[in-house]
Amino acid sequence: MVALTSVTPHSSNKLYPTPFTRYSNSVNENTSSSSSSSSNFIAINPIKRRHSLSRLTIRSSAATKPPKSPAEQDWKTKRELLLEKRVRSVDVKEALRLQQENSFVILDVRPIAEFKEGHPPGAINVQIYRLIKEWTAWDIARRAAFAFFGIFAGTEENPEFLQDVASKLDKNSKIIVACSSGGTMKPTQNLPEGQQSRSLIAAYLLVLNGYNNVFHLEGGLYQWFKEDLPIESEEEEE
Repeated sequence: MVALTSVTPHSSNKLYPTPFTRYSNSVNENTSSSSSSSSNFIAINPIKRRHSLSRLTIRSSAATKPPKSPAEQDWKTKRELLLEKRVRSVDVKEALRLQQENSFVILDVRPIAEFKEGHPPGAINVQIYRLIKEWTAWDIARRAAFAFFGIFAGTEENPEFLQDVASKLDKNSKIIVACSSGGTMKPTQNLPEGQQSRSLIAAYLLVLNGYNNVFHLEGGLYQWFKEDLPIESEEEEE
């Protein structure tokens, strides 16, 4: 699966058009109000206009993108910290061995539905992105942007990610963070800074918040399934 990229509407003006100050049946916007065509114009009460503009300002402010979160930092910044904190990438067979022999925990950060379809035995799921839940103007705008690209299950950063991890793992736990694609910190000719993924973003958030033993699953769970390593699934309750 390709690393998730948030989609932002091109312009909030399409959602909140500027209110008209007058209405005209004439195509010529420069027609003088003193001309014979002035009867085609309907004046709007200035007080009502001010109220309309005030409502517009409030609604536009509500649709403004929230401040950038740590997860939205540029990849270069995240990669530098991961390297500084010596976050090591391990392949799927090494991850399985560490899990079985050294009490490592695989932290699966995929959405819950993907986790239930199949995951390494004993893995813990805390999704780093979730389906958009709120209905603020900004959330509605994001839903519309996803829908424009045919995506009707848009996602957002899970604001409770660190809290959920803390409820299951302490900061000295030995953690291997996994997602679908894995991403990589290794430079290549086409990707001199590697490529970020959900698991690398999650690893960044963990080390940023004091977790000491964080590893990253190279190749992701796609590679785990491809190599036919052990998996388990959870059936949906009826």
